[in-house]
Amino acid sequence: MQIFKNKMCLAIPAKVIGIKKKNSKGLPLLAEVSIAGVKREASLQLLPTVKKGDYILLHAGFAIQKIDPAQAKETLALIKKYKYL
Repeated sequence: MQIFKNKMCLAIPAKVIGIKKKNSKGLPLLAEVSIAGVKREASLQLLPTVKKGDYILLHAGFAIQKIDPAQAKETLALIKKYKYL
């Protein structure tokens, strides 16, 4: 039985709008991010070099990659255009 036939997980661009928690070495652990105006928390455990103003790819609550702002804005515009994507 194939439950997940033709399904795919996506990472979505998000802008880091604040650092909420740091570890004992001062590296960020938790950030507040904005995705098309919607605020969420994101773990920075996989990408601790991120800072406020950076764009990241967010997957399952984790920042998995830092990305170029132009690329992030282009991707968000496409997602908005194809709302059923």
